[in-house]
Amino acid sequence: MSETHPILDEIRHLLERKAEGRYGLALVNQRQHALQAAWLAEQAGLGDAMVVAALLHDVGHMVHDLGEEPAEAGIDDRHEELGHAWLAAHFGPEVTEPVRLHVAAKRYLCAVEPGYFARLSPDSVTSLALQGGPMSAGEVAAFEALPQHAAAVQLRRYDEQAKVKDLATPPVAHFLPAVARCLRAV
Repeated sequence: MSETHPILDEIRHLLERKAEGRYGLALVNQRQHALQAAWLAEQAGLGDAMVVAALLHDVGHMVHDLGEEPAEAGIDDRHEELGHAWLAAHFGPEVTEPVRLHVAAKRYLCAVEPGYFARLSPDSVTSLALQGGPMSAGEVAAFEALPQHAAAVQLRRYDEQAKVKDLATPPVAHFLPAVARCLRAV
């Protein structure tokens, strides 16, 4: 896939021009959060699909018109669904499903991993309440039956770790070749 594909320009624009907004209560903005998550996936050697999912997991925050902090107003922006819908036209499920499921993965981890809830940032706790809270036993079983559940959990872990102020990461351009390799052939 050519690096001149229009969606690459759109992704670059979103990450370089629309991702300046504060990322919740963290000391990083949306772009820094995306780059840190992608860098963590790349450093772990998890392959292009996970790197791209990590880079774009919060793209739903950048494509809605609800402002920077809808959770503070008591609104669940359903960014995981918006991001999935936006990405699905260009990427396969190896990228889109972890994005769609990363909020469910937070709910899952709160239900099955002792101490996970206590490690959530204050903004994640706020959004968790809007997103349905920890999963029930039935929801846990249904989540574990999904083909991409393990990838979503891994993405969630990068999401939580990607909030480090002043962490040096490669720029957006560094990740665009991986994005290009993951694009569906048209």
